[in-house]
Amino acid sequence: MTEPHPSYDVIVVGGGGAGLMATLRAARAGAKTLLLEKNPSLGGTTRLSVGSISANGTPQQAAAGIADNPDDHFEDLGKFAGPLEPRDNLDLRRVYVDNIAAAMRDLMDVGLVFADPVPEPPHRVPRLHNVLPHSGAFIRALSAAANAAGATIRTGAAVADLTTAGGRVTGVVLSDGERLLARRGVVLTSGDYSGAGPDLKADFLPEAIRHVEGINVTATGDGQRMGRAIGSDVVNPDLVWGPEMRFLAPPKPSAVTRIPPTRAFATLTRFAMRALPGPLLRPFLMSFVTTFLAPSKTLLKEGALLINIHGERFCDETDAPEIPVSRQPDRRAFILLDGAMTQKFEAWPYFVSTAPGVGYAYLSDYRRNRRDIFHSAGSLPQLAQKAGLPGDALTATVARYNADASARGGRPAFGDGPYTLLGPLKSWLCFTEGGLRTDTSLRVLRADGTAIAGLFAAGSAGQGGLILEGHGHHLGWAFVSGRIAGAAAACCDDSAPATVSEKELACTH
Repeated sequence: MTEPHPSYDVIVVGGGGAGLMATLRAARAGAKTLLLEKNPSLGGTTRLSVGSISANGTPQQAAAGIADNPDDHFEDLGKFAGPLEPRDNLDLRRVYVDNIAAAMRDLMDVGLVFADPVPEPPHRVPRLHNVLPHSGAFIRALSAAANAAGATIRTGAAVADLTTAGGRVTGVVLSDGERLLARRGVVLTSGDYSGAGPDLKADFLPEAIRHVEGINVTATGDGQRMGRAIGSDVVNPDLVWGPEMRFLAPPKPSAVTRIPPTRAFATLTRFAMRALPGPLLRPFLMSFVTTFLAPSKTLLKEGALLINIHGERFCDETDAPEIPVSRQPDRRAFILLDGAMTQKFEAWPYFVSTAPGVGYAYLSDYRRNRRDIFHSAGSLPQLAQKAGLPGDALTATVARYNADASARGGRPAFGDGPYTLLGPLKSWLCFTEGGLRTDTSLRVLRADGTAIAGLFAAGSAGQGGLILEGHGHHLGWAFVSGRIAGAAAACCDDSAPATVSEKELACTH
C-alpha cells in the first residue's frame, strides 16, 4: 500500500551549516534523509560568516604545541558571557566544549582545511580556527558529503508548518501545500530571526531596534515560529548581536568569494599563509577583510563624522550611532575624515577594519580593494561630487560642526584636506540569540520542560539559552548541535536518554 505523502526517516529544515551537518549525520546513521532549504541555494548565515570556529583539542592546536581541554574552554566561555552568564545554559555550554573537537574532526574528514589557530582574549590559548579559503568551503564540502551519504537536498522548498499526530511531530507542510512525512524526526535548523518582519521582532526585541534589517534577510525565525506553535518557547529572545554598522557589499562578487573552495586550493592557501612573506600575502588577506567587515569605532572616536545622503551630520558619533544610522534616508550613511585622520589611519593601532586571525585593514587597503566605497578629494565640494552628495550641504555641515564646540563633545575641529569619504554603510542586526528550548540531545522541549516527540533543533534555532559571545562560537555551535541533532533524530526513540553518547551518534538502523 503506497503512502499518501512522500515519506522520509528524517527531514531537516534549513540548509546552512547546522542543517548540512545534521543531514550528513542522519544520512550516515542509515536514515533516509531530506534537507529542505527555502532559498535557491544552500548556505544560510554560515555562508555569510568569516568562517571561524572556536575549538579546543584540535589537531591544529596539537601541531602548534598548544595544550587545551574542554574544562578550560568551558571556563573561558563564561568570561566572554560576562554579566550575561547567569542567563547562560550551562548544560549546553558543556555540550559545546565536549563535542567541538569531534565536530572539527567531522569537518576535516569531509575535506575542510583550517588555518593555524589564533588567539582571541580572554581565551587563555589560541582557539580560533579559520576555514580556508573562505566560508563557502563549509557549504561545498558538507553538501557533497551529504549527497554521497544518500541524502536528498531540495532548494526553493519553504516549510510553512509542522504536522503532528498523537502529540508527536510527524512531518512538514511546504508553503505550496505539499506534505512530507518524517517517520523518526524533524530537525529545525532554520537560523535566527534577525531578518524577520516586525510582527515576530515585536515579540522578542526591544522597540528601538525592531526596524533594523538583518544581514541575512531570509533568517526569518521560521523554526522559532513553528516550535512555539506546538508548545515550545524561545529562550533569551531579547539578546541580539547588533545593530552593527557595515559597509555595503561590493556590487560584484569579490575575488575572495570567487575562489573555488576546493581542498587543493585551501591547502595551497594554508601553505602560503605559513610560508609567504607578509607583503606578498597581504593583498589576498586585505581583499577578505575589506569585503566582509565593519568599520572600527576608533574612526569616530578620533573625529570622523557620520554624514547621510543629504550631506548632513545627524547624531553624536560617539553615542551609539548605529540606531540613528538605521533611521536615515535609505538607511545609509558615510564616514568623513579630514587630512590628518586620513594620514593617521594608515598604521597600527589606527585600522579601519579587522577580521579575527586574518589581519587589519588601513585606508590604503580600502583605496586598493574597495574603490566602490572609497572616495578622496582635496576639497569638500569635489569629494561630494565624487560620492554623489550635495556639495553645499556637506560644506555647511562641516562649518556648523567646527563653529559649535559643544557639538563636537571634546573631539577636535574638522581640519583641512585631503578628505576621505567611506561608504555608504548601513546598520544591521548580525544575528539574534533566542533559540527554542532544547535538552542536551537537541530535542525541542515544551515550556514545562517535557520533550516534543519527533522534533529537534540545532544552530540558532536550537540555541536553547546558550550564550555565544566572542568570535567562532556561533559557527562552532552550528556544527556541534547539527551533529548531535541529526544523529539523535536518526536514532529517534521516545524513550531516548537525555544525552546522546558517541555510541548512539554512530547508530544505524
